[in-house]
Parts: sequence; structure tokens; C-alpha cells
Amino acid sequence: MIQIDDTIVSLDIIEENFLCNLCACKGECCVEGDSGAPLLDVEVKVIEDLLPVVWDDLSDPAKKVIEQQGVAYEDHDGEMVTSIVNGKDCVFTYYDETGVCKCAIEKAYREGKTDFYKPISCHLYPIRLQKYKEFVAVNYHRWRVCKPAVELGNKEGLKIYQFLKEPLIRCFGEDWYNELVLIAQEYNKQNQDKNE
Repeated sequence: MIQIDDTIVSLDIIEENFLCNLCACKGECCVEGDSGAPLLDVEVKVIEDLLPVVWDDLSDPAKKVIEQQGVAYEDHDGEMVTSIVNGKDCVFTYYDETGVCKCAIEKAYREGKTDFYKPISCHLYPIRLQKYKEFVAVNYHRWRVCKPAVELGNKEGLKIYQFLKEPLIRCFGEDWYNELVLIAQEYNKQNQDKNE
């Protein structure tokens, strides 16, 4: 474990390789699972305000769910999460012409229609945050649907913290990320020295 400020970072974040491979997984992480994506309280309001911007990209079943229960609900763990359609798709998913599941919120961001990229839990994935009284745990969530991402990450030699540079800076700040990079470099150097 690595401690940076009030975060405890799992060594997996600097040891394991990962690079999303949407062509292989088809965005399955936005479909599978037992609940929607975790949301911060402030994100619920932001997403509600974004509805007119993304509405035309949403499926009819997603629109019905949003009309009935809103953009989010409280899951079995007591967390606010995005609403889902038929126990599967996040209400903000859409499918491109190749059948890849994508995010309507991210699409609006890329088109310059909003400055909100997408929920931080989605942006950080496969990192999951767990808040405790004294600290925030930064952990790697292993999931079978991400096997292609692990394989591609291994092929390219890209570590999780490198792949997720942008969302980690968004979440914790540039100073925090730079410290993580320095720790990772020192850790990897020590391991290399041991193996020589």
C-alpha cells in the first residue's frame, strides 16, 4: 500500500497493466453489473441539469426509466448510482454503428456541449474508491469483462496509473499524481534491481 495525503493506494495501481480495448469488450462495463455507476451527490444535480443536452441520444426505455425514477437511485449498499434499464444498461448508454456501448454524457462533452466529462467513478474505472473515516482507499477492481484491457495493457506495457492519468488528476490533483509517479518509478526501480 502507498499513502499519499489522505489516500491509501493499492500497489496494484502501479504494478498491473491495463488499457481499455473497446473493440474487444464493446463497452460491457456500462451494461453488466448489479447496479449503476456510483455517483457523488453533486454529480446527480449536474446530470439532471444535463438531461436536455443528452436526451436525444438516450434509448426510449432509458427515457422511461428516467421519467419514472430519475437519473439515479440508492442501491443496496446505500450509494447513489445511475439508473439502469432492465437491470443492465446504464440509462446514459447508447450504441454506435459497430455495436460498441458508449456514454451519452461523454459524447456531449466531446462535442463541446458540456464541461462535465462523465461521473468520476466511470472516468476512473477500473479504479474504485472506498471512503473511510480517516482516508480514501484507491483500489483496482478486477472484473472478467476487462480481460481484453488487461491483455492489451500487458502488450503495450501500460500501467493502470498511466492509463488513468487524466481522471486521477481530475480526482486528486496534479501534485498528488506527480507524487504517485515518483513512488511508482522508485518502486519499479527497486524491483528491477532485485531481479538483476
